[in-house]
This record gives sequence, C-alpha cells and structure tokens, in this order.
Amino acid sequence: MPTRMRLGRLTCFCPFAITFIVLSGGAPVLAQEAPPRIPLVAFDAHVTFPNFPVEQALADSRDMTLAELPGHGFGLHAAVTFYPLKWKAITFGIGGEITANRASQTPAEGTTGVRGAEEKFLSAAPQISFNFGSGKGWSYLSGGLGRSQWSVIPDGRDEPFPSDTEGLKTLNYGGGARWFAKPHLAFSFDFRFYAISPGSPYLGHPGSPRTTLLIIGAGISVK
Repeated sequence: MPTRMRLGRLTCFCPFAITFIVLSGGAPVLAQEAPPRIPLVAFDAHVTFPNFPVEQALADSRDMTLAELPGHGFGLHAAVTFYPLKWKAITFGIGGEITANRASQTPAEGTTGVRGAEEKFLSAAPQISFNFGSGKGWSYLSGGLGRSQWSVIPDGRDEPFPSDTEGLKTLNYGGGARWFAKPHLAFSFDFRFYAISPGSPYLGHPGSPRTTLLIIGAGISVK
C-alpha cells in the first residue's frame, strides 16, 4: 500500500513538474524584447538616376529634334519623415521630399545638325507614407502632390522657353526600404514615379507633354 500511495503521489506530481519545466524553458522566450518601433523621425539622402523621356512631343515643345534630347541622367534626393502614429502593423508617416536631377547630351565630334542640350528636373512636395516593419528596418509606400520645374535647353539658346521655368503640378508616388546595419545609420533605396501635368504652349510650340518620369535612388537614412 505505501508503494501504491507513493506511485499515486508521483502520478499527481508529474503534470505539475512537466508544466513547471515547460514554463521555465519558455521563460527566456517570453522575456525576449519586442523589436524596436519605427523611430519618431528619419532623414534620407540619395543619389538618383532619372530616366528622362526621349519623345517627339517633348522635342516639339522645345523646337528640338529627338537626337538632341539627353535621356538618362543623375541627381540628388532628400527627404524627412515623421512617424507620429501606429495602427496594428502600419506606422503612418508625414513629411516632405525634394529632388534635383540633370542630364546633358554632347554630339559626337563631326556630327552636324545636332545641338548639345541640358535637361533639368526639380520637384518638391509634402508626403504621406504607410510603413511596415520595425526600427531595425522597414519598407514603405508613399506619395504626395507638389510642384516641379522641367527644363530642356539646347546649346546656343539665349533665352529659355516659358515651358522651361513654368511650375507644373506633379503627383509623386512610389516606395522603398531602409535597413539599419548600425543603430542610427541605414542603407536605403527609393523608386518614385512623377506624374507631371502638361505645360502651356508658347509661340506656336506645344507645351511640355503630360509625362510620368521614373526616378530610382539609393543612399543612406539616419534616424
């Protein structure tokens, strides 16, 4: 009988012992810290690569030929974003961005009938963003409505067309990501579409065409 009693007590004790071991083993997992939240503010600085259009409508708006349009270029992009609110998996951001891009074209030696040219695109806009991730790294979708200036000026033209200085309503939208290898410094990239409204005609020439310009950038982010 004493043996049966001891067995009974062991049988009753085993579930409690197993539960204690499981909970003890799981305690470190439960005690692990959650990943840090996306910070209150982040700054971005990128080198950009715009893909300027080579289209007849653009050439006609500047009294140029297709061969004179520069095409690909490079530039800079800067942005600041504040993250005041989180809802479930989404952190909302508000801020602003500015970009300045340039391309040039120089005819090959001996080429006749083709002028060199310089193309510039400047844009600034407030932005809202939807961010997914943690303070160690996050991706985002963002957009904003602002103004831009798009100039294409051939060599030898003393006065730019009004189209080259006109402010154009521009919607930008895109996305990107940031990876923080160090506590406050990250590698980041951004791809962005700029939907540029058409410009005004001038002296028989059509205005700048309605265009969607793709600009890809990469650089650093600081939080």
